[in-house]
Amino acid sequence: MTPLAAARSIAAWRGSFADLLDEAQAYADDLVRGVDHTDDGATWITRVPRDDVRARVAEVVARWHAEGPDALPLAGVPFGVKDNIDVAGLPTTAGCPAFARVPTTSAPVVERLEAAGAVCLGKTNLDQFATGLVGTRSPYGVPRNPIDPLLVPGGSSSGSGVAVATGAVAFALGTDTAGSGRVPAAMTGIVGLKPRTGVLPSAGVIPAVASLDCVSVFARTVADADAVFAVLHGPGGGWSGYTGPVRIGVPDAASLAVLDEVDRCTWRATVAALRSAAAADGADVDVVEVDVAPFVAVGELLYGGPWVAERDVAVGAFIDEHPDAVDPVVRDTILASRRWSAADAYRARDRLQELAARCAPAWAVADVLAVPTLPRPVTIAEVRRDPVGVNAELGRFTNFVNLLGLAALAVPGATRRDGAPTGVSLLAQSGLEPTLVRAAGLLDAAPASGGGGAGRLGASGGAGRAATAGGRAADAADGGSADAESLRPAPGRVLLAVVGAHLSGLPFNDKLTGRGGVLVARTTTAPSYRLWALTHLDPVRPALERVAAPGVAVECEVWSVDHAALGQIVAEVASPLAIGTVELASGQWVTGFVCEPGGLGDAVDISVWGGWRAWLAAASTA
Repeated sequence: MTPLAAARSIAAWRGSFADLLDEAQAYADDLVRGVDHTDDGATWITRVPRDDVRARVAEVVARWHAEGPDALPLAGVPFGVKDNIDVAGLPTTAGCPAFARVPTTSAPVVERLEAAGAVCLGKTNLDQFATGLVGTRSPYGVPRNPIDPLLVPGGSSSGSGVAVATGAVAFALGTDTAGSGRVPAAMTGIVGLKPRTGVLPSAGVIPAVASLDCVSVFARTVADADAVFAVLHGPGGGWSGYTGPVRIGVPDAASLAVLDEVDRCTWRATVAALRSAAAADGADVDVVEVDVAPFVAVGELLYGGPWVAERDVAVGAFIDEHPDAVDPVVRDTILASRRWSAADAYRARDRLQELAARCAPAWAVADVLAVPTLPRPVTIAEVRRDPVGVNAELGRFTNFVNLLGLAALAVPGATRRDGAPTGVSLLAQSGLEPTLVRAAGLLDAAPASGGGGAGRLGASGGAGRAATAGGRAADAADGGSADAESLRPAPGRVLLAVVGAHLSGLPFNDKLTGRGGVLVARTTTAPSYRLWALTHLDPVRPALERVAAPGVAVECEVWSVDHAALGQIVAEVASPLAIGTVELASGQWVTGFVCEPGGLGDAVDISVWGGWRAWLAAASTA
C-alpha cells in the first residue's frame, strides 16, 4: 500500500475507498500516513488517533453495504476541521491551550459531513480566536506555506488551507468573518467557498463576530468545494449548473492604485485572460469595470467600528482572567473594542446602510464582482515587523464581504513573476451564487497570460493548482499537476522547454507540432532567470538568461520531441540563441532554449512581464 495523498479530488478519494472496501484497515492507515507525510508540526493542533480512524472507516464501510453508495456522497473522503469548530471527543482550543474544552457533540456542520461518510482526521491550526488574516498568531506555530515557506499561510484558517493544499485531506472546514475563508486559499493556491452568513448553522462554532461569522469550505477545486457545500446545506444546496448570461465587474484603474507594479501587472494579466475567455465563450458574458471604492469603505468599518466588540462578548471575560494566555496582538485587538458605545453601534449601522447604497451602481451592471483576494502576498518576516498593519492590508478586498451579506468564491489567480501566488475573489448577492461557479469556469478556461502565471487561472476543473517540489505552482497540459516525478520522457524522446515563439498558439509552435511534438506541461522556470527581447532579430525573439540574482520565474511550456525533431530544431536556432538546459519551477532540469554568454547586446529586459506572451500583449497595446 502507498499513501493516498496524491488522490487529490473527492471523486478520487471516494474511488480509492470503494476499491478498498475489503481492506478498510489498510485504507484507514493510508489516510493517517498521508497526514504523517505532510505534517509540518504546525498545521494540525489535534490529530485523530489511528485506531479511531480505523473504527470510523469500518463504520463507513458497514453503512456502504447497508445503505448503498448513493447514501454516502463523501464515503471515505478525509477532511480537517478548523479548531474553533466542535468535533465530539476532540479538544476545541480556538488556538489557545488555556481555553480548551472537549465537547461531547459535534457542530451540525461536522455531523452533516460525517453523515455523508466523510472521515475527520483532526483539528487544524488558526489565528487565535480567529482574530487575524495572517496565520501567524498561534502558540501552536505557523503552518508552512507549501508554495513558499517564507510566505504566510494566510489566516485565520491557516491550518485548514495548508492541509488541503498539501493533499493531506480532500477538503477542510474553516470560518470566515473578514476573509478567513478566502485569504488562506489565495496564499496556498486552492479554492475557498464562503456562503452568506446564516446559510449554514453556526452552532458549535466559537464566535468571532457572531453576526458576521460563517462556516467556509476549502478544497482543491470549485467542483469539490461545491460538492461539500451541497452536503452541508442539504436539499437545494450547491451552486453548480448555471448556464445563463453573466456580467462580471472588475475594479477600475483608480480602485487598484493601492497595488504595486508587480501586482497591478499580475491583475491586468488576470483580467485580460478573463476578457479573452469571455469573448471565446460567447456574447452572453460581459466584463465591465466598476468603482469598488464604496466596497473598500465598507470594509474599513469592520475593524474601525463597533463590530469587533462582538469578539469581546465572546471571549473578553476569558481574556480578563487569563491575559497572559492570549497572543498580545489578539488580546489588544479584542480589548480595544471596549471603547465603542451603543451610540457608536447605531452610527455605524447607519453608515453601513449609506455605503451599501453607494455600492448599488456596481450591482446594476454586474452579477459577479471579481476582485483580487489580497493586495499582495506577504512574508512572515513582514508580519513580525508590523503585525497590525500588514494584517489590515490583507483585508482590503475581503473585509467588506460579510458586512454586505455577499457570497464569495476564492480561486487561484495568475502566479506573480517571482513565483508567489495570487487569488481572485468572485462575489455575488443573495440568489446569484450560481453565477460564481459560472465565472470561475471562465477563469479556469483562461490561460494565465502574464505575471509569470503557470497554466490556467481558477480551479473549477479536476485538479487546480498544485505546489511542486520546488515550491512553485505548475499545471500539466491535462489540468493535473506537473512535478519532477511526472516529467519523464518516453524512450527515444527528449523534454524541451520553450519560452517564446514556440509556445502554443505562437508562430513557431508548428515547428513542434509538425514534427510530432507533444505538450507535456505548462509551468514556469525556477525564479533564477531574466527574460530579454532581442529586438535586432526579425521577428523579435526572446532570450532566457540564467542569473545569480535577482531572478524571476518565466512562463514556459515543456514539450516532448524525438531526437530527429530536436536535431532539426537545433539547426534552426539563430545566434545568440542556443540549446542548453533550463531549470523548471519543480527543480528539474530539462533541455531548453537559452542565450549564449555575452549575446544580449542591445536587448531589452522584459523580465517584469514574467513571460513572452504577456510582453507581446503589452507591446501590442503600447
